[in-house]
Amino acid sequence: MYAVIKTGGKQYRVAAGDKLKVEQLVGDVGSEIVIDKVLMVADGDQVTIGSPLINGASVKATVVSHGRHDKVMIFKMRRRKHYRKTQGHRQNYTEIQIQQIAAK
Repeated sequence: MYAVIKTGGKQYRVAAGDKLKVEQLVGDVGSEIVIDKVLMVADGDQVTIGSPLINGASVKATVVSHGRHDKVMIFKMRRRKHYRKTQGHRQNYTEIQIQQIAAK
């Protein structure tokens, strides 16, 4: 059984026991969160697709850790104009582990 969820403006395919890094969520390490933006649930040959969300479906997950991704360097340059700009960015993330998928 797997589901497609939406969090942080992105979509993820998840199954029970999966660990994934998503955009930063509010919650302490070890706490349980419920994601109710479920776009699709598949259980074998039975597939349920929402329009756009499935009413009553949810995914329970546990917060494993918080952290920051590797640095991404942004470099801008205009040739022959004596313009160069370098900037770095590190995005915050929350690592979660999927506990169960509950369809309606």
